[in-house]
Amino acid sequence: MKPFLAALLGLLPLVTADLRSAKAHHARRFASCTTPLLVDDFASQSRLTFLFYNALLKPTSDDSTMRTITVSSNTATLTPNSADSYFYTQLGCLATVGVYDGISLRITAPPNTPLVIELSSSASCSDAGQVSVRKTAAELGWRFTGAPQLFRIPFAAFPGLDTAHLTTMLLTGAAQQYTLGPVALYCAGASASASEYISAPRAEPVEPRTPDPGPASSASAPPLLIDDFKARASNALGFWHGGDEALLETWGPGGVTLLSSDPDYSFYTQVTGVGCGDLSAYEGGYLRVEFSGSTAFSIALQEHNAACDEKRAPYPATWDSVEAERYVVRPGEIFVPLRHFKVEKRRALGVAFKGFYTRATTTLRRVEIVPALPDGVSVPGKLPTSRLVFGCTRPNSFAFAIDDGDPALAPEVMKIIAEEGIKVTFFTVGAPLLDPSTNLTSIYRDMRAQGHQIALHSYTHPKLEGLGSLGDIDWELENNLAAAHLAFPSFGSRYFRAPFGTEGARMRQRIQERVGGAAGGKEAVVVGWSVDVEDWLWATGPTPEKQLEAFKRDLARGGDLVVMHYLYPSTVGYLREFIRLAKGTGKRLMRVDQCLEDPEAPPLD
Repeated sequence: MKPFLAALLGLLPLVTADLRSAKAHHARRFASCTTPLLVDDFASQSRLTFLFYNALLKPTSDDSTMRTITVSSNTATLTPNSADSYFYTQLGCLATVGVYDGISLRITAPPNTPLVIELSSSASCSDAGQVSVRKTAAELGWRFTGAPQLFRIPFAAFPGLDTAHLTTMLLTGAAQQYTLGPVALYCAGASASASEYISAPRAEPVEPRTPDPGPASSASAPPLLIDDFKARASNALGFWHGGDEALLETWGPGGVTLLSSDPDYSFYTQVTGVGCGDLSAYEGGYLRVEFSGSTAFSIALQEHNAACDEKRAPYPATWDSVEAERYVVRPGEIFVPLRHFKVEKRRALGVAFKGFYTRATTTLRRVEIVPALPDGVSVPGKLPTSRLVFGCTRPNSFAFAIDDGDPALAPEVMKIIAEEGIKVTFFTVGAPLLDPSTNLTSIYRDMRAQGHQIALHSYTHPKLEGLGSLGDIDWELENNLAAAHLAFPSFGSRYFRAPFGTEGARMRQRIQERVGGAAGGKEAVVVGWSVDVEDWLWATGPTPEKQLEAFKRDLARGGDLVVMHYLYPSTVGYLREFIRLAKGTGKRLMRVDQCLEDPEAPPLD
């Protein structure tokens, strides 16, 4: 998604720091100052380096001049490629006269770091006639020590700067790594101690650990050893096991050690070779995992499709996941009640270890199903979890589910959809929705008025399961909901598409808590796909027609739930043909909630 170029001037008292900061930005053009105005609190990696927004929802970027930018705990650590690397954040042509005296921020940098600070202004609030004034850290009297220090950038030290039309702050000149803390404008006459913006700690939800009541019946099949990791080619049942290609596996006599660099990567061990496995006799039993190392991952039980055919889509049909950490009953042992996996056990496919959200290693030593817990131990109850779908449930139905896009391409998308006489679902990212320059609120209001479904897609488009804490996941969900409610006051969708398709137990539980909770406790739905046009792979390359090939491939496999974006002209150019190919299957095209037979969905025409 490309950068967006303007900020929200909010009108509702919503909970997000972004919205509060944008409101304050607007209000303080006409009022005195009592507290610092937040410019950026570095609340989100993806807000900064995917959407290129600061907390004012103004553009911020390094234009790829830095080697890396890493956001953590309300700081941004910048690693330059050279002294020419730079980082800027825009202020929105801010009038500061009599309101703000300067900018404050914490910086951690090695001694003698030759940082240069540039402030820019423009009387026309555009690039035309822009005036830029530079000062070195030494000229400002700064002395870096390698520890975090609060520094102030007084506007008075920048002669010629038009402080009635302040536009940009830029940092450059440093070849070594340095770290920024929250950036804010401090009030006129404020003391040094009153000039700092201090980020409030992000609330970390406490999830219940009420003991599981146990199975309704103690009857269960005998123990079933699934994997002891003694052979690389197959598990103890003689079926396939292995990881995604990018998952680092280290095999030894005591098991396999996994190191994942991405929450998308998984390790699988199957309970069937061809067709479906039947674990229904083990419903009262427990999945036991013997392990060492990190518990920062999810455990999933995968369900095969109704045809028990890996050549049919979706494959797998779905899965249910639990947090490994919740089910550690004693060191090195995890016990998960099979009934906590809400899947069809008669169509079991296998166990997956997935959603690794740290870089710590985990060693798997044994996976089995046992009839009972050891004496003297208990496990927590199952947390409510959102449903994960990859295909329609309504017979003979087909749904286009369209993710984030380029506003300039939206009119053509709507024209094609209207001419083809279908209804679709759009998943919207919250922050760009709030940016008036994108016109996305108006676009999606028109879409909604025409009968299309609008659903959620996070606030800043991160891999939610890869975020470091439940509080970080909640921040994304709460802000996405807040943005949707601001754009659509009657918004009440329970449907969510995970950015990049990345999911795991933690995010599915928080989606149920936050999104389902906002809908009155109803079941939230995480929407995957069984038809991928692969626009992310082919749309801007030399062979954009491969998007059409990908659509036809998945259509032939029986896929009926699409993922695509209207980010690229070539993708939009193929949309009419996608629709007509789908119609050619004889299936009826409709919204996602309709294809899932949601009783709250509008009736079919």
